[in-house]
Amino acid sequence: MQSPVEKRAGVYTYISQWPIYSLAWSVRHDKPSRLAIGSFIEDYSNKVELVQFNRDTSDFATDNRLIFDHPYAPTNLMFFPSKDPSNPDLIATSGDYLRIWEIHDERIELKSLLNGNSSSEFNSAITSFDWAECDTKRVATSSVDTTCTIWDIEREAVDTQLVAHDKEVYDISWGGFNVFASASGDGTVRVFDLRDKERSTIVYENPSQDGSLLRLEWNKQDPRFIATVGMDSNKVVILDIRFPTAPLMELKKHGSSVNAISWSPGMGHQICSVSDDSRAMIWEVVKPGVQSDGGGNVEPEMWYGATAQINQVRWSAVELDWIAIAFLNKLQLLKV
Repeated sequence: MQSPVEKRAGVYTYISQWPIYSLAWSVRHDKPSRLAIGSFIEDYSNKVELVQFNRDTSDFATDNRLIFDHPYAPTNLMFFPSKDPSNPDLIATSGDYLRIWEIHDERIELKSLLNGNSSSEFNSAITSFDWAECDTKRVATSSVDTTCTIWDIEREAVDTQLVAHDKEVYDISWGGFNVFASASGDGTVRVFDLRDKERSTIVYENPSQDGSLLRLEWNKQDPRFIATVGMDSNKVVILDIRFPTAPLMELKKHGSSVNAISWSPGMGHQICSVSDDSRAMIWEVVKPGVQSDGGGNVEPEMWYGATAQINQVRWSAVELDWIAIAFLNKLQLLKV
């Protein structure tokens, strides 16, 4: 089914039936330019939809059979993090639970529902998750109940559950085999190594009054670097985990709260941030031999202005010159 589309040079827009909050790129070689978008409806019943972009015609195609109902708005979406088409075609979603769904040509069906609270059918809300590229049976989730949970999705069982912070854990990101970082309402970024579960390393403490940290992403291409964003903050804080006492730089050119960040998957030298100021900004943050002055005067390499507050951004891990953003009921693909 062809879908409504707006076109302009380098910018391609898909108009959904619902407001969009979460989004993800597929990484399979046999499914290029496929995305998933999750709705943000203030109701129990929400939707996840697969959208196929055709780079030759610049059109989007959807299939009503590849839309599924989701309880509450999904807080995050991720496809199975492998480019190998021989792997199962899976997508994970988070909200009230972590769910794994299997994608077929004509339907999507629930494969597993993972509940970390064995003593109750109820689960604390899952704020985010990350699926480990280096160990694809592992998914790490963060929760409002202060815990981080590592799931073995093959066994459909908890591998490890840690009380990670003093307050809600809002985001989580793998940094390598057995190592992950989390960001919390207690204002800290902590790094955990599953080989020593009793300890964690605080690599950043937010100095602001309400220090809640809402977003975190480890640079998968250059794991020296982590980016984080505070609640109602216009700054993107770049951390070098080798020097945890102070940020490497703070990117401060957004005019309003930053809502999401995404590292470039190629060299890992760039990061894209999106904000309530309706702008997507691409920053060059990792330059060989450059000494940081704290980054306050760093200008973005380029920026793009949308027509509304931008909720989400994801840089494609396969097609490295494409970035997806979401605002209102629009999915926009930007060719950079």
